[in-house]
Amino acid sequence: MAKLKLEDLKKIKDRVHKDTALRSGGAKAKVTVHMGTCGIASGARQTMDALLDELAQSGRDDVIVTTSGCLGLCSQEPIVTVELLDDEPIRYVFVDQGKMRQIFKRHVLEGEIQDQFVLAKGSEHAG
Repeated sequence: MAKLKLEDLKKIKDRVHKDTALRSGGAKAKVTVHMGTCGIASGARQTMDALLDELAQSGRDDVIVTTSGCLGLCSQEPIVTVELLDDEPIRYVFVDQGKMRQIFKRHVLEGEIQDQFVLAKGSEHAG
């Protein structure tokens, strides 16, 4: 599988700007791959490749894929956050390609949280 290129990130960014929120964009899920330098060094690009491949195979157009920087948990990278409409966000750690494929198929598509890979449930924002 090809490495994630700058134009791939631009496409993701453009899509995110078009659908900025789950509710306003009509999306049912948002998946964020945290791609700070520590995440990239730990394999976040390969994780993103697997996610994009699964999304393409699924034919779904109601899943937002985006990136963000480091969460400050470098020893836990690659980290992926999954947000389903009306559910609390779930943070997954040490997400390699195989785990990403499982998380996408079972959590994003079927709503089944993959507890064995979870670091945290819920948002760090109050209220």
